[in-house]
Amino acid sequence: MTLPPVPRKIPRTITQLGRTRQDEYAWMKDDNWQNVLRDPSLLRPDIAVHLRAENAYTQSVLSGTEALQEQLVAEMKGRIQPDDTYPAVPHGPFSYQTGYDAGAQYPVYRRYPTDRPQAEEVLLDVNAAAHGHDYYAVATASHSPDHALFAYAEDTQGSEIYRIHIRRLADMTGTALPPVDNCSGAFVFSPDSQFLFWVWRDEHGRPARVYRRRIGEDTDTVVYEEPDPGFFVGVDATRSGGWIIISTGNHDTSESWLIPGHDPQAAPVCAAPRQPGLMYGLYHQGQHFIILTNAGGAYDFKIMTTPDSAPGRENWHDLIGHEPGRYITDCMVWSGHIAWRERRDANTRIVIRDLQGRTHALEPDEAAYDLTFAGGYEYDTTELRYIYQSPTTPRQWHAQDMTTRADRVLKRQSVPSGHDPAQYRCWRLMAQAPDGEQVPITVLGRHDTPIDGSAPLLLYGYGSYGHAIDPVFSTRVLSLVDRGWFYAIAHVRGGSEKGWNWFLGGRGRNKPSTFSDFIACATSLTDAGFGAPGRIVADGRSAGGMVMGAIANMRPDLFAGIVAVVPFVDELNTMSDDTLPLTPPEWPEWGNPLEDADAYDLIASYAAYEQVAPRAYPAILALGGLTDPRVTYWEPAKWVARLRDHNRSDRPIMLRTNMEAGHRGATGRFDSLKEAALIHAFALWAVETTPPT
Repeated sequence: MTLPPVPRKIPRTITQLGRTRQDEYAWMKDDNWQNVLRDPSLLRPDIAVHLRAENAYTQSVLSGTEALQEQLVAEMKGRIQPDDTYPAVPHGPFSYQTGYDAGAQYPVYRRYPTDRPQAEEVLLDVNAAAHGHDYYAVATASHSPDHALFAYAEDTQGSEIYRIHIRRLADMTGTALPPVDNCSGAFVFSPDSQFLFWVWRDEHGRPARVYRRRIGEDTDTVVYEEPDPGFFVGVDATRSGGWIIISTGNHDTSESWLIPGHDPQAAPVCAAPRQPGLMYGLYHQGQHFIILTNAGGAYDFKIMTTPDSAPGRENWHDLIGHEPGRYITDCMVWSGHIAWRERRDANTRIVIRDLQGRTHALEPDEAAYDLTFAGGYEYDTTELRYIYQSPTTPRQWHAQDMTTRADRVLKRQSVPSGHDPAQYRCWRLMAQAPDGEQVPITVLGRHDTPIDGSAPLLLYGYGSYGHAIDPVFSTRVLSLVDRGWFYAIAHVRGGSEKGWNWFLGGRGRNKPSTFSDFIACATSLTDAGFGAPGRIVADGRSAGGMVMGAIANMRPDLFAGIVAVVPFVDELNTMSDDTLPLTPPEWPEWGNPLEDADAYDLIASYAAYEQVAPRAYPAILALGGLTDPRVTYWEPAKWVARLRDHNRSDRPIMLRTNMEAGHRGATGRFDSLKEAALIHAFALWAVETTPPT
């Protein structure tokens, strides 16, 4: 087996707010990192050599699992329909559809006249566009309201710096219109189809301006520029076609600017000026805006309305009042109906309301499940599209007539290798946190897996930004479950599974609750017979990787292994670097250690990199992406180096950096299975090779 790399140490002393810390691996951050995001070949040679040495070491340690990884990929691939097509979505004279040709890695965007499905045309074959690129992703793909144009935003490095391509559909094989560069990936056509509004990223990777471009030209006009580096900008158009909406905000505060759909060259007008702590989103219906907001202390959000001619805060009136414990997460609006998605105790439901105030709800009868809107283009329609799924039930696309309530299934997810929901069970448990809070847990297992502590457990967690981990169907986790494992989701604080206060309860000064919640879930599961101490593998991605870093320091004895994917583990140094793309917008989430001594001390108390100490760590697999603008590659690299230097067990600490991808890893639907198989193989290996406690 290859020996682990021993990176050099270059002591660096950092003094901040009267506090001093050491960072012996700060050299792993390339000073030229902004350009590396755009061109990975510019990475400093000594850093590249080190990352490749780490990759070689990880491959060496797990070389005995290579056949298993291939088997896992084959299993996962066998659960994917080779030629899969999603339900077509009507829009006026055309229906638009996305699907995969047999064996294809990437989707194909198509359309056909709604009355002539046989007259299909290809709008974008992502497989052809991706040819010759090691990494390729499409963020947004959209047609213009008049159906004459098609545009898509592509990323060829994984850096989330996009180029927008625009084509006239009458001449798809001819010369493309001038592209748009340095885009965040967000764009929208004006309702008259004469202009494209797009979001520009600054030199730090922040979405900071909205530009307008007349179709066919290559010059752009600044429409809006955000002065606050902590706010990110987006742009959209209402389903009604009445308005273009520029949105800006952070995790606490939002603001919307309005451009009339009939006058896209008009200067934007602020709907309601930003107020600290006020969040709102606008949807247009008739002569009014429907507003999803936390105004007036509605921490779980409510729905209000205001005239579109006078959208100011003083004219907002309640439509659907605030109900604590019912967190309204999303809203859709049509000419005659509104629908909203709400969450209670980690489950969701959809409620539909007509103009007369009559309501009905969609609410399956399962222990754990998920309902989501499936989108759509039409405004003057009574059809609602939604997706239903659960850990045991593959996805189902439905269409419901909101007036008659007639419901039809448009598509059921196919599992070619076979899937019988009756062979699986799903449980919803509650773990008691140290402060008495009840933390939801979703567990999936086969119906015949013994609940006596003998089966290993994979426990997944996230817990940040109010992002809930919904209990969805996953063909990938079945490879572990079918091998006698339990798979569980810890719905820890910092997410919004129990409402917005659940998010606030794991944010800022309350952040340590996220970590203690995860540990409480692990111990509660083992107490109930789902797994046992030393036979659990913990798994977290991005901000969930922060949880992995914290629990590795807090309770390493609980785990046979820990998987940290693009993990946010160098929290103190990252939050102290205001040139990084996400740092200013993240200060409301974690605190600002550049100006607030209490925030500095709090972050230092749990930051994974700062809290590494001589202790017996479990086996750890960290995965990074070289062009990741969210969690930069040097975070897991530094963390692994310091962990290995302090580890007092014989368990390996491993790093694998994808040198050709960013935050999301490989993008092809089959290529991405390789990372999932690596994680599962590591989990199986970690449990099998961990000595009994």
